[in-house]
Amino acid sequence: MLYHSILRPILFRLPPEAAHEMALHFCEAGLRPRVLRSMMARRYASEPFKDLRRFGLSFNSPVGLAAGFDKNGVAVEGLSALGFGFIEVGTVTNLPQPGNPRPRLFRLPADKALINRMGFNNDGARRVAERLSINRPACVLGVNIGKSRAVAVEDATADYLASFESVYEVADYVAVNVSSPNTPGLRGLQNADALQALLQALQARNRELATRRATNPLPLLVKIAPDLDEHALEAIADVALGAGIEGIIATNTTTNRAGLKTSASIVEACGEGGLSGAPLRSRSTEVIASLYRRLRGRIPIIGVGGIFSADDAWEKICAGASLIQIYTGFIYEGAGLVRDINKGLQERLTQGGFRNLDEAVGSSVKAPVAA
Repeated sequence: MLYHSILRPILFRLPPEAAHEMALHFCEAGLRPRVLRSMMARRYASEPFKDLRRFGLSFNSPVGLAAGFDKNGVAVEGLSALGFGFIEVGTVTNLPQPGNPRPRLFRLPADKALINRMGFNNDGARRVAERLSINRPACVLGVNIGKSRAVAVEDATADYLASFESVYEVADYVAVNVSSPNTPGLRGLQNADALQALLQALQARNRELATRRATNPLPLLVKIAPDLDEHALEAIADVALGAGIEGIIATNTTTNRAGLKTSASIVEACGEGGLSGAPLRSRSTEVIASLYRRLRGRIPIIGVGGIFSADDAWEKICAGASLIQIYTGFIYEGAGLVRDINKGLQERLTQGGFRNLDEAVGSSVKAPVAA
């Protein structure tokens, strides 16, 4: 419990973004030496999950690091030593951009939550791809792409296509972010017609690049918001199926502030931004279950939102998630959370009589699963 007793109190005395940058620097510089990286890998290692394949890729763990923690891919080597089965870099945009003015990241400790309005601050897709071509993690690598702020929404498709081409060579999969609340107009791309046009254009370019390089197309995923009603979720599921999307990430942060323990004045002082962490747990699980019923197992779902323990991860898997991602829980609970979730999931599989993780996916949802 070194993290809870010593490291977290030190980090939480710093402004949130400064603490985040310090943690990234440690993972980048401190875990780069091969010997130290090997020691960390042994410390946080867990029994591998057998035959864990999702959208054509093999994972040694169902636990991933969500986009937003390492936006520029500077620390993927060190982070992969902590037991992650996959790391998602980004969100990156075609044009480099500084993001919103600081302060733009806030802690709500009473709620085990964060509010952020980072605004896709990143070095640009091309620069990040160059970095990842040199330093790769020892796990599956996803790259999350979004719209450049300077580009109008009506010109978003060309902007996404440019980012996609830049990261194509280095990514194991690409996630299309149309759900951040911190880029004006972005969530409008979740509208069925707009989303269909965007995803079809990306898939066409995906096939074109694959043919040119004599490879298989990259798995293309889409990341959605929790603030969607049932009708919108059904429409997105249908669009994803029609476009041949390989996975859905559910969910991004929420703009909802209902039910928080933190005083309203403190929350109001934080201002606009996406809320992540424990308050999002139930809603993200509801979205996962709703998508699972609609998709009937035909597209894998990556569950993210409020995961602080193996119990939280297990709940999402039983609701229909084939993989899970952590971010805010990682900040509050530390690196040991990855190992604890991996170990806890293995214990629950044994206790439940499941032969593998696939049998547990969607087990609490009453819906037939397609063969």
